[in-house]
Amino acid sequence: MAVVPRTTDGDGTPVPQRLLAAATRLFAEQGYDRTSVQEIVEAAGVTKGALYHYFGSKDDLLHEVYARVLRVQQERLDAFANADAPVEERLRRAAADVVVTTIENLDDAMIFFRSMHHLSPEKNKQVRAERRRYHERFRALIEEGQETGVFSPATSADLVVDYHFGSIHHLSTWYSPEGPLTPTEVAAQLADLLLRALRP
Repeated sequence: MAVVPRTTDGDGTPVPQRLLAAATRLFAEQGYDRTSVQEIVEAAGVTKGALYHYFGSKDDLLHEVYARVLRVQQERLDAFANADAPVEERLRRAAADVVVTTIENLDDAMIFFRSMHHLSPEKNKQVRAERRRYHERFRALIEEGQETGVFSPATSADLVVDYHFGSIHHLSTWYSPEGPLTPTEVAAQLADLLLRALRP
């Protein structure tokens, strides 16, 4: 009879959460390719059997590090996009939120953009599809504003999306919690830049 690994450890923390926390710390400190499965399970205080019960491979752990943040961001973007508010306000909230949530999960973002090429072709394709869904929902807000005359159509919505997310993808290279700006202040300034660029 197969033994099913415990879902929690001694202090009640779910095992998948422990594994993700350990993997995130080790991937950030050592790099994905220099971190072994054995190091992850030792840091998490679980067995290899537990890891393979919840995650099929180290590749799956890397994917989940990114996917868990993207899921939160997608849910929040959908809520902003569906809100009963002017399109400019909805876009501002969405543009600021993705900055704040990225800064709050800076290790995850850094790991992913540094290590995405290690994913299997299938996982890489899956991640690109997940990111594309997010970007398309964000772009739809810009297009809504352009079609209704709130935003200038002078710059294509695709280019505006690339501009904003290009800034976000570089946050891990320069943002520091000890710096002069809080995550909310950085988010507000980047959202303002975006909105200024779109005004007629």
